[in-house]
Amino acid sequence: MAKVIRTDEINKCIGCFACMLTCSAVNSKNHSIRKSCIHIQTSGGLAGKFIANICQACREPYCAEVCPSDALIPRKGGGVLLDTHKCIGCRRCKNACTVGAIGFDEDTRRPLICRHCGTCAQFCPHGCLLVRNVPD
Repeated sequence: MAKVIRTDEINKCIGCFACMLTCSAVNSKNHSIRKSCIHIQTSGGLAGKFIANICQACREPYCAEVCPSDALIPRKGGGVLLDTHKCIGCRRCKNACTVGAIGFDEDTRRPLICRHCGTCAQFCPHGCLLVRNVPD
């Protein structure tokens, strides 16, 4: 069974960015939140709540459809996996993502795409992110 990250408990988020730092360290071998595949931000103002911008694990991912080099492979359960050897860094996937969840690493010239590994959820101290099993 495939796994996906969900933000059902995001109302508990205090903006510690532990999820972003962990994602960046594990997936990009970097400790900058700019290299994270999940993006936590305030909904506005000092009293605003936090929101998570993360891949929604589309069953028919448009980002993969627009990729001219077939570098994005639809994964079981939704979303995509990136074949970095095929990627040409064109940013079409980033521009095509309907929820704006795809980032771009200017250093590697590759997109930052959540692979739903669950590391962010493991290290969230408040249980804001959840890993859900979904049918393939």
